[in-house]
Amino acid sequence: MAQAASFDISEDGPDRVLALRGDWTVAGVAGLDDKLRALAERIGPGAVVDVSRLGRMDVAGAWLVDRTVRGGSPCGNMDAPIALRGEHASALRLLHAARASTTPCELPPTPGSGLVDLLERAGRGVMLVWEETLGTLSFFGETLAVVGKVFLKPHRIRWVSVFNVMEYAGLNALPIIAMLAFFVGMVIAYLGARVLADFGASVFTVELVAFSMMREFGVVITAVLLAGRTDSAFTAQIGAMKMRQEIDAMRVMGLDPMEALVAPRVLAMLVMTPILAFAAVVAGLAGGLVACWATLDVSVSMYFQRIADGVPQQHFWVGMAKSPVFAIVLAVVGCRHGLAVGGDVASLGRRTTSSVVQSIFLVIMLDALFALWFLEMDL
Repeated sequence: MAQAASFDISEDGPDRVLALRGDWTVAGVAGLDDKLRALAERIGPGAVVDVSRLGRMDVAGAWLVDRTVRGGSPCGNMDAPIALRGEHASALRLLHAARASTTPCELPPTPGSGLVDLLERAGRGVMLVWEETLGTLSFFGETLAVVGKVFLKPHRIRWVSVFNVMEYAGLNALPIIAMLAFFVGMVIAYLGARVLADFGASVFTVELVAFSMMREFGVVITAVLLAGRTDSAFTAQIGAMKMRQEIDAMRVMGLDPMEALVAPRVLAMLVMTPILAFAAVVAGLAGGLVACWATLDVSVSMYFQRIADGVPQQHFWVGMAKSPVFAIVLAVVGCRHGLAVGGDVASLGRRTTSSVVQSIFLVIMLDALFALWFLEMDL
């Protein structure tokens, strides 16, 4: 027959002894919670537990006893010793199990000097940037090795996955990219016409729109939108697979996640990013045409004739040459953060946010480096 759980507290010299009686199981300890909490706050941590008259015990009862020994609150002293008096078959093991499963509370930060805190945060930021740089470069090298391997063995390319990614990551992004590029081209034309009119050079608005869209804005708009739309999708998809342990299951079955998940996305982005960049250029030129026709009364034939006569082809190819580089960057960053997702939803959210931010940062930085290099090469 089950015996009701009860306890006594006594002092034996310098020690405080918590004597347990009856069955300390989940069914019988619910009424002791408040009493034990009040007792622990009164006697403090470090009481000796007398188990000589203890009946049955489970983890629920052990947790209550351990909380009392630690001082009564969930944030009690995790270093308080577990000292027993008497013999019991499982009490010590259960108390250690309860202690191990207790999550220690985070201590409030120690107030310090503002300058020291600033330098510490700056140092942590530099180390984080360094670790992210090394991780991205390492994953980039691994990705190039895997893509090169599948190119040498084309029968290993998962064409179904490649075309699927081309559809949802590329083709489905075409309307939003074209619409945004159209309005950007229109804004450039309106601003150019207003500024150039002060110098009596409004007619050069056509060349301004063509230079801007072909050389910079077309490919950059495409890359930024893909970073927000497609890159986040890559991270979320692979991260969800990681959380559901599908990545581990693939490795158990002998499948390489880099070959099955990363390589198709890289190949699809390499194909679709130049196509989307070209569509953005065309849409931007169309937006500039509408603005020039409305404000400068430039006809369609005159608009395209001035582009053909005044804008060298090299500007178009300079812009298009960036698109494969941006495609690789977007695919590598999105897949890397997806494979780095932990086992919780918070990790998925953090990695998705980091993926988008890092992709946009790298796109802008690489575009600036490309601009400087092409200018030095007189292109």
